Amino acid sequence: MHVLFVCTGNVCRSVIAERLTRALADEHGLYELTAESAGTRALVGFGVEPLAAQTITGLGANASGFRARRLKPEMVDRADLVLAMTEQIRDDIVSHVPGARPRTFTLLQAYRIAKVSGARTVAEMDRARNDLALVGRENIADPVGLSPEKYCEVGDHIAATLAPLLLTLCVPTDDRGRPHLVVLPGGRQDEPPVIDTTRIDRQA
Repeated sequence: MHVLFVCTGNVCRSVIAERLTRALADEHGLYELTAESAGTRALVGFGVEPLAAQTITGLGANASGFRARRLKPEMVDRADLVLAMTEQIRDDIVSHVPGARPRTFTLLQAYRIAKVSGARTVAEMDRARNDLALVGRENIADPVGLSPEKYCEVGDHIAATLAPLLLTLCVPTDDRGRPHLVVLPGGRQDEPPVIDTTRIDRQA
């Protein structure tokens, strides 16, 4: 699954989400989970905002080698899931790429839908979105210009919603809600780990 994160300047919120996704994929061996980010009014070519970089590092991810990019329709087209940081950004994306609506949400909206409805795919989240009452606004505020503590709050908020959402969408489960696959240690580091598909059934 390829995820596109979108904020305004592409130097803070969307970068935090992108780099946390990459770290999560590495940590859990989710080799098909990839991520990129962009901004609707991006500071093209800029690196990560310094306090955002500190936040990314503090959350265990890598902030290096990043350059901001402006959002383009082809980025939206190639994404399996588009997660915006605010409702306005989400709506702007859909207005420019109408076909992306079924896979475009705010991060907090997607998290809420998956948690409340039990959806485990993007298609299920889309079907459930209109069945759930909206509770407040689902925006992640831009901390640019604010204190280091605000950056930490934003980073923690993104991490607390993003990790369970992506694990829900990317780790398959059986009919009891348990993971199908158990990753076993060993083998060469440059090869995928051995997957035991029977271990859970034996433990049932």
